[in-house]
Amino acid sequence: MDIEELAAIVIDCGFLLHKKLGPGLLESVYEAIMADQLARRGLLVQRQVPIPIRYDGIELAEGFRADLLVERLLLVELKSVERLSPLHGKQVLTYLRLLDRPLGLLIDFGGETFKEGAKRIVNNHRG
Repeated sequence: MDIEELAAIVIDCGFLLHKKLGPGLLESVYEAIMADQLARRGLLVQRQVPIPIRYDGIELAEGFRADLLVERLLLVELKSVERLSPLHGKQVLTYLRLLDRPLGLLIDFGGETFKEGAKRIVNNHRG
């Protein structure tokens, strides 16, 4: 399965989750349910994946953690805030660069509609 197919499945799961539960729950709740729903669709889902940072000859094994990594390819960062900030998109792009992945999804469950909170972030991806 290619990364665009994975992204479509994640977006579908996120849409259904937002539709059924609505906005405003804790991020950890959405993360646990998203991971379960994606696994039920037969996908490998890792939660809280360590993202190492390498800089000037040193490596920090756990600089950051990605919320979800689907099929070891697609990064999914989840939020539950009233409004996404430009910093959230920059965070995802940094994670993509550190993990050397082409595409990430930033999904905010805090908005009134799912569409306003779902963003694609690309890192040298042609999709």
